[in-house]
Amino acid sequence: MKAVERGILSPHDYKRPSTRFLIAAVSIVVLAMVLSMLYPIAVTFLNSFKTTADVNTFPPKLLPREWIWTNYDEGWNFLKLPLFLRNSVYIFAGNLVVSVLVLGGAAFALSKLNLPYRKLIFFFFLTTLFIPPSTYIVPNFVNLKDLGLMNSFFALWLPAGANAFNLLLLKSFFDDINNELFEASRIDGASNWYGFTRIALPLALPIISTLAIFIFSGAWNDWFWPSLIMHGDSHYPMPTAIYKQVIQARGIKLNVKFAILSMVALPPMVIFLVFQRFILRGLHLGGVKG
Repeated sequence: MKAVERGILSPHDYKRPSTRFLIAAVSIVVLAMVLSMLYPIAVTFLNSFKTTADVNTFPPKLLPREWIWTNYDEGWNFLKLPLFLRNSVYIFAGNLVVSVLVLGGAAFALSKLNLPYRKLIFFFFLTTLFIPPSTYIVPNFVNLKDLGLMNSFFALWLPAGANAFNLLLLKSFFDDINNELFEASRIDGASNWYGFTRIALPLALPIISTLAIFIFSGAWNDWFWPSLIMHGDSHYPMPTAIYKQVIQARGIKLNVKFAILSMVALPPMVIFLVFQRFILRGLHLGGVKG
């Protein structure tokens, strides 16, 4: 007879009135949270199919009276979406390369090399996690201006090499790799660079995949910092362009605004739904041990 694994609650515990009441209460709370998160998304997508009069009716109705598909065509022609999409992809690709090379190299050095005071260095990086991001906006702006990197993608790529959270994630993963692999490569005459690029990075593909999803989310959703250092459509990423030319615009119909926001919201939603198992797996592999 096949053995059945016991869950958190046994059949006897599940039949108790108090247990059933607690499960029902938790289910109601979870359902309310789900509905509160899905409602704004549903309103945005449904309003993108309404007429202008239907969007502005009061009291508002969730479903459109007439499904208007031309709103998406107007929204696509209103903005240079392919250009802004390309800029966002450039920012994402550059941030990913900088994170893998700079933060990956730093994490590998702190994890596998006998650096002097490496614990103190790692503790310094950890302390930066407690600094609010708003406090170093002005210093970053001044430094990039002095370097002549304003209105350049390098102004977004360089700060990606100082992300302490990503460094912690990579170092925690490298700590789990057996040191004998690198010792054997050194015996065969391999350098530390070879150990990093040919051994550590291929083994770190799961955590790099998770890192890539986080970096994509940041590049796709960040509008404030690019709006400070970028000037002109040729360098605007998608969120900055949406904020400046859609959210603040007055000459665009409200239903077309919702259509543009719907098109912009689709890519990250699809990516997270498809790759969510990689996110959980990567966080598990790169989990910090106590």
